[in-house]
Amino acid sequence: MSAVASGFELDARWRLHPQVALRPEPFGALLYHFGTRKLSFLKNKKMVSLVQSLPEHPDARAACLAADVDDSNSSIYVRALATLAQSHMLVRDE
Repeated sequence: MSAVASGFELDARWRLHPQVALRPEPFGALLYHFGTRKLSFLKNKKMVSLVQSLPEHPDARAACLAADVDDSNSSIYVRALATLAQSHMLVRDE
C-alpha cells in the first residue's frame, strides 16, 4: 500500500477536523464542516469505519490495515482520504 499521486501521507496520524461532525446514514455517513460549511458523503461503511478509527492508530497506513483495506483496493480508499484532507475534513494529528 503506497500513497498514490494524491500526496496523502499514509505514514502520518490523521483525525477529523475539530469542526467536522460525522452523521451515520444507511448508505455510509455525512461529514459536515461547520467552519467551511462543506458537506461530504462517505458512500460505504468500510470508509466510515476507517475515518472513525484514524485517531486510534499510529498512522493512516495502520488504520487502513485494521479496516481490511489491502493492496487490491487501497488506491480507492487512499484517494478518498486524500480528498477529505484536501477539503479540510481530515487534519494531521500531531
